[in-house]
Amino acid sequence: MLAADFPTMRELVIWPSWFLKNTNFAFNKVSFLSFLAMLIPVLLFVAAGAKYKKSLVPSGVQNWAEGAVDLVEKQIIMPTIGSDGLGYLPLLLTMFLFIFVGNLFEIIPTAQFPANARMANPVVLALMSWLVFLFVGVKHHGPKYFWDAVNPPGVPVALKLLVVPIEIISVFIVRPFSLAIRLFANMLAGHILLVTFVVLSVQVFTLKPLIAILPFTFAGLVLFTGFELMVAVLQAYVFTLLTAVYIGGAIQTH
Repeated sequence: MLAADFPTMRELVIWPSWFLKNTNFAFNKVSFLSFLAMLIPVLLFVAAGAKYKKSLVPSGVQNWAEGAVDLVEKQIIMPTIGSDGLGYLPLLLTMFLFIFVGNLFEIIPTAQFPANARMANPVVLALMSWLVFLFVGVKHHGPKYFWDAVNPPGVPVALKLLVVPIEIISVFIVRPFSLAIRLFANMLAGHILLVTFVVLSVQVFTLKPLIAILPFTFAGLVLFTGFELMVAVLQAYVFTLLTAVYIGGAIQTH
């Protein structure tokens, strides 16, 4: 009975189109959540800016906005890039907030799906990160950046035949791939985990002989909801941190 009532994988991740069906521009629930993940931070910062003009003493949404800026600046940019990376604060802050809010929808009633549990968002974000650190490398070092990035200093000439191809794959292929897969896989796994405990709680409630274990399944649901909140923050932080690390490495290739 449990197996029969558990939703299929397609039902967990595929959402019907709301409009523009059967086109490359089809708009569905995931598209809407992605749009909200972009819009909500913008509105919060607009509100924080308006409040700042009225009062220099931070409070409410202004505290939240300043906290987000401080987090990205002091915990991500300064340790990985240094003061040279402050110019990338708007980009990294936007990336962090978009990922975090998109992840947060996983535990919000009526949404209950992380926008980044579909591969499209992680791929676009990873490609953006890839393009940015390539641009930064060329900007600071010119075309020779591509060679400097895959040619570690001090490696014997004989070993370069092995090391350079590995570095090419690692720097220019594995980086964006791992960024996208890490974010996508973690959010999808968390979504499946929460759905599993929801279904178990409902099934145990309807099956009277098993109702005695309902407190345990419900407690598991609450516990993993809290855990997924932590994952939502952590995945946004890790993705942004690694992007900053790649930018820092592009500025100082050694």
